[in-house]
Amino acid sequence: MLHSRSRWRPLSRHELALVLVTAVWGATFLIVHIAVQYSGPWFFVGVRFITAGIISVFIFARVLRGIRWKEVAAGSAIGLMIFLGYGLQTAGLQTISSSTSAFITALYVPLVPVLQWIVFRKPPRLLTWIGVALAFVGLVLLADPGSVGFSFGFGEIATVVSTLPIAVEIILIGWFAGKVNLGRVTVVQLLVAGVLGFLTMPVVGEQLPAFSWVWVWAAIALGAASCLIQLTMNWAQRSVSPTRATIIYAAEPVWAAIIGRIAGERLPPIAILGAGFIVAGALVSELNPRTRRMPDQTRESRPGHPLRVMRPRSGRNTVVDGSPGERDREGSS
Repeated sequence: MLHSRSRWRPLSRHELALVLVTAVWGATFLIVHIAVQYSGPWFFVGVRFITAGIISVFIFARVLRGIRWKEVAAGSAIGLMIFLGYGLQTAGLQTISSSTSAFITALYVPLVPVLQWIVFRKPPRLLTWIGVALAFVGLVLLADPGSVGFSFGFGEIATVVSTLPIAVEIILIGWFAGKVNLGRVTVVQLLVAGVLGFLTMPVVGEQLPAFSWVWVWAAIALGAASCLIQLTMNWAQRSVSPTRATIIYAAEPVWAAIIGRIAGERLPPIAILGAGFIVAGALVSELNPRTRRMPDQTRESRPGHPLRVMRPRSGRNTVVDGSPGERDREGSS
């Protein structure tokens, strides 16, 4: 007999851990926004990911000895997408608030299934298209609340474009999962993203910044946070269902807005409405309501079933099944 499990239960310690890391990720937008006032965006991308890569070398030192060329190639491909996604996002944060950046970045969530449709011919569900429509309306309201049009500035455009490589990154992580050691790939992707950030500087004419403890501590904090959240995610996702994880992670831009407001940022009412549409679009596109057989729990809801969360640099998540050896979270964000 089928029953619907609709009653909300209290958060477990694993879910509380995910709420905490989501809040931390929300704070990273403000940290980057402040850091790029003292440093060029591409230099900071280089420092940020080189720092995260060095920290990850110590964390995954045991598995690095047997690294294969296939894992170097996989890490390089993912690292290229991290570089493009975070680079454009960081460049955008020079001219837009951390709150606006966080909500626009959430557009990648409904974008992922659309790209999967284009590349793998896997048609999106109706809820995905509804999520895309909601996110699009939210983008118009959020990015240009004054005229409700498309006269976006450079910061908004760069951030919107950044969601494409972010979405591709997620698809690549899913593609390589189970085929490579994701600890090794994590190290490679972070180092590749950092090196590409530095190599971009002469191409765009960016100069080395004056020394400042602001960008130094920001890079160290973001690198350490990336690795800490990686480990927390791997632990917590053993016991949290994809549906509940999606709901928790959809709050990341909300945390960014709360932290931004504490720091003095203000969004006009119509922009807040647009932000709500984007969050709703992310939730609708990812949630997959279903009925469950009660005495036999499905594999998705069974405690202890390992899950992999593929989550990019800043933001929201796509949650899929995975084995313990396959679980990984991109450690940049």
